[in-house]
This record gives sequence, C-alpha cells and structure tokens, in this order.
Amino acid sequence: MNEEEGATPVSPEPAPAGDATPISSDERMWAMFGHLAALLAFVITCIGGVIGPLIVWLVKRDTMPFAAEQAREALNFNITVLIVAAALVVFGFVTFGIGFLIAGPLLVVVGIVWLILTIVAALKANAGEHYRYPFTWRLVN
Repeated sequence: MNEEEGATPVSPEPAPAGDATPISSDERMWAMFGHLAALLAFVITCIGGVIGPLIVWLVKRDTMPFAAEQAREALNFNITVLIVAAALVVFGFVTFGIGFLIAGPLLVVVGIVWLILTIVAALKANAGEHYRYPFTWRLVN
C-alpha cells in the first residue's frame, strides 16, 4: 500500500470568525465618541445620555459599521438606564416619598455603574474591541 493512498486529505484551517478587515483609527475614534457622547449629553441636558449615541448612530450607520455598532450598543444601554431610573423615580412618588429611601441609594448605584461602564466601553472601542454592555435590553437593532 502506498503512503499517499491511505492518507486523509488535509483541509485548510477555517478563517477566524469576525471581520477580518482592520478597523481604522478614525472609525475607532467615532466608536469611542459614540460611548462618550452619552456623558456629554447627560452633562448638557441632564435627562440622560440617549441623544449623543443616537446622533452618532444615525450619522455613521451607513459609512462606519464598527462605529455604528458601538453607538447602537451605547444607545441601547442608555435607554435601559433611563427606563430603570424613571421606574425608580416613579416608585418613589407612588409610595408618597417613602420609596425614595430605597430608590435614592439605588439611583446613586445606577449612576455610578453607568459612569464606569460608559468609560470602560469607550476605552474598549478606542482599542478596536467590540464591547457589549451587561444588563442591557437590545431595543434598537
């Protein structure tokens, strides 16, 4: 028997999953800005960071896929945080203020977690990593 007859053909290794094209520094910058725009919108409007990521997502969704993905992720996270904060405030008012003994500290915790996760996401996006926020409802697809 010939050695070549009994050998099984070796197939090439599959390509790694994900996008093989490198992410440009301009696109990474816009992705980072998609996350940091939430902070800027919160400081300017004090109603939450939904407006900033929404603008970045709408402007860049057709031209920069990575930036659009990260802005959409930031938008979904900030919508989730806004819903949670609104529910805590409503809970406080429905209980005639007594609920604010629970809702107040929880609002502080939500605010601190929001700030930390937004900064982590911005740093990851600047490094070109795909970041997904934990505990997020994916409402915008």
